[in-house]
Amino acid sequence: MSKLILPDYMAKKEEKAKEVSTMKKLPQPTGWRLLIMPHTGISKTKGGVHLTDKAQEEIQLTTNVGLVLKVGPDAYKDKERFSDGPWCQEKDWVLFAKYAGSRIKIDGGELRLLNDDEILAVIDDPEDILHATYT
Repeated sequence: MSKLILPDYMAKKEEKAKEVSTMKKLPQPTGWRLLIMPHTGISKTKGGVHLTDKAQEEIQLTTNVGLVLKVGPDAYKDKERFSDGPWCQEKDWVLFAKYAGSRIKIDGGELRLLNDDEILAVIDDPEDILHATYT
């Protein structure tokens, strides 16, 4: 059976459709919760040593940096606690405590559900945080 070759513009549309479909499958956080995808970390050290799948999984489980995927409807709405506005928004890289939130296992890793006040900081690049730990 031959494989259909799609033009670039159509292939990109197809990839985008798959991405949207995957996002719809993710749980929608309720209340003041945030859905976070922990950073997977590095797969190879600076010295060129490839890390095993188990080592990469351990790094992901112990990481405290993640990407905000979804924000619950009530997150950061309390004007007394968040008088300066939201601490983070979707697609921000954030720093959180090691044991914060609930862990949700998914195919290919895990997600975390955190309360809006468990975010410690917003960062530009997750590699800046992991660099000191996993070099």
